[in-house]
Amino acid sequence: MTTRRSRAGAEPGLRERNRLDKLSRIKSAARELFNELGFDRATTRAIAARAHVGLGTLFNYADDKRDLVFLIFNEELDRITDSAFAAVPPGRPLAEQLASAFAIFYREFATNPTLSRILLRELTFYSEGRLAGEFQRSKRRTIGLIEQLVTSAQRDGRVRTGEDPAFIALSIFFLYSGAVRYWIAAKRPNPAKGIEQLRRILDSYLGVHDVPVPSRASRLRRKIRPC
Repeated sequence: MTTRRSRAGAEPGLRERNRLDKLSRIKSAARELFNELGFDRATTRAIAARAHVGLGTLFNYADDKRDLVFLIFNEELDRITDSAFAAVPPGRPLAEQLASAFAIFYREFATNPTLSRILLRELTFYSEGRLAGEFQRSKRRTIGLIEQLVTSAQRDGRVRTGEDPAFIALSIFFLYSGAVRYWIAAKRPNPAKGIEQLRRILDSYLGVHDVPVPSRASRLRRKIRPC
């Protein structure tokens, strides 16, 4: 026998499943239509129709078309950021560490250049809308993780500069933002070529500060050098 209490306990679960189902359909429809038509030609009405939801329902999840792009990318960017900075090799030159992290972003963006162009070319610095704040939070988090790498490199003597690490991190993010947007504009963006170009940019910027990390063999030679 189903009691009133058991029905009440089941309803939130059902409502949540319905909400997640609609969210999934809206994200899939937006992804499909942005790929098929581009950002300018795709409309919220067409996306709602493709998702089999009303226009009012769509606006429960996103304020406008730009918000739909953030809806697609926000969770993915958090995952990419986690993977990118978890893979950074410790103790290496700062430019190498940064290139290692940003390579993950390049490879992910290359899996869907059309959507990535929409995000990187049109919305990187957009700050309005319900979901734009979450995207900007993700951007600030990335800059914060860059700052941690800079601080560690300064502390270990791998970077010769007393400049504020927060300012260096912001400068590096600006370099990356410009480089990745230039790269994604190519007809067939090649992540290997893109990250090679970014590495050269980082080397140019950090070269006067970066201290080469000696190899294990050279460290051993130093230890056994006769007095």
